[in-house]
Amino acid sequence: MCSGVFIAGRNEGLKEKDDLPSDLMKYATVTIDHKDLSASSSFFGLAHSKAIYRPGLGATLIHELTEKEIRAQKFNLTSPPDVNQDDIPWPMGDKTDHYSIPSNINRTLLQDAISSLFIEKDRKKLINTRAVVVVYDGKLIAEQYARSWPRTSKHLGWSMTKSIISALFGIVAQEKNLDINGPAPVSEWNESDDPRHSITIKDLLQQTSGLNFVEDYTSSSDALKMLYLTSNMAKNAASHALGDKPGTQFSYSSGNTNILSRIIRDIVGENEYHSFPYRKLFYKLGMNSFIMEVDASGTFVGSSYSYGTARDWARFGLLYLSNGLYNNEQILSKDWIEQTIKSSGANRGYRYGFQFWLNNPVSDDSSERRFPNAPTDMYYASGNLGQNVFIIPSKKLVIVRLGATKAPGSDYGADDFLKTVIASIE
Repeated sequence: MCSGVFIAGRNEGLKEKDDLPSDLMKYATVTIDHKDLSASSSFFGLAHSKAIYRPGLGATLIHELTEKEIRAQKFNLTSPPDVNQDDIPWPMGDKTDHYSIPSNINRTLLQDAISSLFIEKDRKKLINTRAVVVVYDGKLIAEQYARSWPRTSKHLGWSMTKSIISALFGIVAQEKNLDINGPAPVSEWNESDDPRHSITIKDLLQQTSGLNFVEDYTSSSDALKMLYLTSNMAKNAASHALGDKPGTQFSYSSGNTNILSRIIRDIVGENEYHSFPYRKLFYKLGMNSFIMEVDASGTFVGSSYSYGTARDWARFGLLYLSNGLYNNEQILSKDWIEQTIKSSGANRGYRYGFQFWLNNPVSDDSSERRFPNAPTDMYYASGNLGQNVFIIPSKKLVIVRLGATKAPGSDYGADDFLKTVIASIE
């Protein structure tokens, strides 16, 4: 609620109606305090909790540390560029020309594909699409937004934030000449006789750390405890014991990503860390409204908490479509992107790279791909409730879909949607 009101600019009533679980909210009381920028809640009058909003840092849940301790924290932040993006051409700005769409685009077919995601065919399985943006060959060729979700709305990316951390780590690796195949610099594993000492940065990036961490959101799992019951999420994740030999088993874990976020903090230093994503990535892409949230210890919650407009998310995808070259600057090296889209041999199911999902199949059977109707070179950022940034190099496409799909598996018909968008490129 705190993030939705103070970052996304949602009305409290709309936030509760659209995003919070209705079966539980009837037993809860939530109060917004606009004076001290906070949200407080209780459940049956018990289980009190509070989150505070701090400009540049987002909303932070108060736990383990006191509110006074958290509010007393001082970080070096940076301000967004002092420009009016409406006057600057896409992609650095928001000035677009929808009337100069390339002649090989079938506009009718493209619009049919997009419109289909805003039509609710089953009231019991709402797809709740909020925004769609399509970029072809660097040009923004189509977009659509749901009512009450204008173009300037900021959307929670959930686990798409993991892909942001991947990009930030790529920048750090380039600047610091890091060996990602060496032991990850994690204080909890420093001792050479600790079996976790052999976990590499690459293992963390590819979700093959071997840590015994349960990623489950239907029970009191490790992921939920980390996100809602700890002040230092990376420390919590790093405390887990080893379950498998590092590099041998794929196990998707938000804990791995939050450890990576803290490693970035340790490497770039306290004076640079909180401005680093903005100076080195977001503002260079024109993602001027983007924000990442920190936990109570001040580390970015790289697994889950970032907000940006649909166009911001499209800009992020465009960075990868252009092989790291953006606004005449090589922000990510081609080598890093090539490594990003190679799957670990440990992943025997759907393929996974450096915090991105891959659509290349395990075998020649196309049905084993997550999206059989999309090319095998497609890779994508993916978040809870159907957040996606699809990058398809062979089709020169970046496709963003944001929403709150409650259907099983957050399935909003993505495969058919992708098929039709691709078919519109003649």
